[in-house]
Amino acid sequence: MDNFEAFIEELKSNPSSTVGDIFVFVDECHRTQSGKLHRVMKAMMPNAVFIGFTGTPLLKKEKETSLEVFGGYIHTYKFSEAVEDEVVLDLVYEARDIDQQLGSEEKIDQWFAAKTKVLNDWQRDELKKKWGTMQNVLSSRSRMDRVVNDIVFDFSVKQRLSNQNGNAILIASSIYEACKYFTLFQKTELKGKCAVVTSYNPQTKDITEEETGANTETDKQFIYNTYINLLQNVDAKPGMSKTEAYEENAKKLFIKAPSSMQLLVVVDKLLTGFDAPPCTYIYIDKSMQDHGLFQAICRTNRLDGDDKQFGYIVDYKDLFKKLGKAIAVYTSELDHSAGGVAPEILLQDRLTKGKERLDNAVEGLVLLCEPVEPPKEVLQHIHYFCGNSEIDTDLQEREPQRVALYKGTVAFVRAFANISDEMEEAGYSVAEITRIKRQLDDFLGLREIVRKASGEMLDLKPYEADMRHLIDTYIDADEPRKISFFPDFGLLDLIVKTGIADTIASQLGAMKGDKNAIAETIENNVRSKIVKEQLSDPAYYERMSSLLEEIIAARKAKAIEYEDYLRRIAELAKSVEAGHSADTPAKLDTPGKRALWSNLRHDEGLALAIDANVREARPDAWRGVQARERIIKQALHAILHDAEEVERIFLIVKAQREY
Repeated sequence: MDNFEAFIEELKSNPSSTVGDIFVFVDECHRTQSGKLHRVMKAMMPNAVFIGFTGTPLLKKEKETSLEVFGGYIHTYKFSEAVEDEVVLDLVYEARDIDQQLGSEEKIDQWFAAKTKVLNDWQRDELKKKWGTMQNVLSSRSRMDRVVNDIVFDFSVKQRLSNQNGNAILIASSIYEACKYFTLFQKTELKGKCAVVTSYNPQTKDITEEETGANTETDKQFIYNTYINLLQNVDAKPGMSKTEAYEENAKKLFIKAPSSMQLLVVVDKLLTGFDAPPCTYIYIDKSMQDHGLFQAICRTNRLDGDDKQFGYIVDYKDLFKKLGKAIAVYTSELDHSAGGVAPEILLQDRLTKGKERLDNAVEGLVLLCEPVEPPKEVLQHIHYFCGNSEIDTDLQEREPQRVALYKGTVAFVRAFANISDEMEEAGYSVAEITRIKRQLDDFLGLREIVRKASGEMLDLKPYEADMRHLIDTYIDADEPRKISFFPDFGLLDLIVKTGIADTIASQLGAMKGDKNAIAETIENNVRSKIVKEQLSDPAYYERMSSLLEEIIAARKAKAIEYEDYLRRIAELAKSVEAGHSADTPAKLDTPGKRALWSNLRHDEGLALAIDANVREARPDAWRGVQARERIIKQALHAILHDAEEVERIFLIVKAQREY
């Protein structure tokens, strides 16, 4: 900030030499003129007249900043006027609802409740954010099949599509979905007449760290493989990659030869500034709003012969209210004479409110951390937000403080971002700006430390197998597909796979030098793993928990050297992750057999006998069906001859996915 301000002052003191009146015309002014670029231009040409052009109504913050920069409107030309002048076509909207059903919503709700009962409210919220609504996510494959069939049907019956004078664009929600749609269309009559155009350009590095399994591929691998296949016979042109050459050819055919390129599947590209008169239909399968939505639908309203009377919008995402709002903005009076607030008042109001929000955000976090005990270093903050790692209930009881820290930090980041380029104009001194930036870094660092110390760096990978199972079991889909989440590992995974030292170096750098803080962070993460896994093998993980308590006590009593403690905690982490100890008999070669052995007083013969009986007797899909569960219990009773013992072991059998 200091360097930039000095640069501006230097420009102002040495303005460019000009002769006569200078007029500067800025196209797409709402995108480029709200920050530092405009200040540089004004400093270089202080006497110039700046006139901005935009085809986009100025909404919310964009409207405010553009009015501040350029002043009032010289002229507006509304969408409705363009239609009346027959410069563009009107649009026809059609909503299409695709009914989505789950095979057993009750079971899925039960599964979600069971699987997330060890998570706190913050973690559940994070999980919900990543998955969206359960029904939409789980139904995606079946639903995409329906969308494809629906569009193919239109190409058979809609005039402009069936006579091949017109073509269409399908907007997908993500690059993955765009590629999936593209592959589905390759199985229809549109094969060879459909292209996918996204911002993706395949690079080998995209998949080097992706794990694979038999007959599965991650999202990144699928995207990469789709592009490699479609680019197989494409030759790169001078100055272009193969992807760029493919895209250029697809656009050229779409505009010049609609019969040869009938459908483009896109995500964000080609939705602004792409004029293709043949484009008659746009299918929207992506949540959109404001001018982004309006710019997209206007791909269909270009004039193109007498048989094109409208541009058609087919909406699969229930966007009518948002579309109506966008249309209203494009057809309303937006000039200053319509009663708008003067630009200078807008500026003052916006910056005043922005400063107030930022000050409140900083004050809230400072007050939250005030009770932290001196000397207010890393360990004291961990104790305040996470409690004592020796007390099982402490972590849960301190959850409200952690949630307040997470939310407060987000509010701080947002408030700072809103006025970061205009802090001096908002009334902050240089010293105050420096202080606020330092506080922002400090609180961001503290948030990461607390997340790691509490085990709340939520890793969704443990849920992946269960989600695939739900999809396979309850969703009507032709093929199961693997769902890939974050590429990074949880802290416990890093301990196992990279070693304890590497973990401390890479993940706990902010705690460097504070041995107790590092130790408590590792303990909390191991404890979290134990709690999550305890149901599947109570006896084994109960022993792990006891062992953990011994190690903590030894550390507290200074009975072992710190390095030895790290070695032992690393070995414990590996044992927890492995799910069995080194002395487990070799014949117990599955998690189910090992769990039975652990919970049957290490009786190897009894464990193997029960395993064999259950495997022979189990009906298909027996879980949750009382009559079928009774068959499993009968098989257990034939060996155990004790009703209470049958019920105890049944719960362990039920928790094993292999049965």
